[in-house]
Amino acid sequence: MSIELGVNIDHVATIRQARRTYEPDPVWAAVEAQLGGADGITVHLREDRRHICDQDVERLKFTTQIKLNLEMAATDEMVGIACRLKPEMAMLVPEGRHEVTTEGGLDVAGQEARLKDVVARLADAGIVTSVFIDAELPQVEAAARIGAKVCEIHTGPYAHAFYNQGRDEESPAVLAELAKVRNAGEAIRGLGMRFNAGHALNYYNVQPIAALAGIKELHIGHAIVSRAVFVGLREAVREMKQLLLGAAGR
Repeated sequence: MSIELGVNIDHVATIRQARRTYEPDPVWAAVEAQLGGADGITVHLREDRRHICDQDVERLKFTTQIKLNLEMAATDEMVGIACRLKPEMAMLVPEGRHEVTTEGGLDVAGQEARLKDVVARLADAGIVTSVFIDAELPQVEAAARIGAKVCEIHTGPYAHAFYNQGRDEESPAVLAELAKVRNAGEAIRGLGMRFNAGHALNYYNVQPIAALAGIKELHIGHAIVSRAVFVGLREAVREMKQLLLGAAGR
């Protein structure tokens, strides 16, 4: 099983919205990412529309030739949008107006009944549902109970440990966080779901995650868009994809 790269292009829209203009166009970014080797495109349609807006999602759905993953809060508004546009995957995430970016995993265990209904509505529309969760066994088990087909493990704690430990992938703190992701992945696969991961991954910390057994897809955005400022988006995606394939082939 080869590992796949989903490129999050939210921050292309962030640059556009900084000037409230029409460029850079996220659809152009999606095309460049595809040409660089991306297997999918991820966008987060937030309640406050701080970067990606409704028209972006509509244009991406009908323009991109690779799968579209729509990050969204589990609200009636977002479920309605997803059911109308039918992205290939919808990823349920927690969302706060005051957060800079998603700051933790979704508490699936604490709201099973409501999330089970959301997953069922999305499934009826033919949409695969993913949940973005922390690397905790109770959350994995709850994800299985609500009918999620995919779990994306929040790799933020691992990435922060990696940075704080001087980018030493063999430090005890980094190995401990990596073990949590690994153990969660094993539980996910054992329950018949797909094991994805993402958040705060970059060109320096991604390979230990990409080398984990059974991992299917990584979603990476900020690091790729940041590198694209200097080398172009197509090249930035190509470099990241090569790192993923190299790690997975070990």
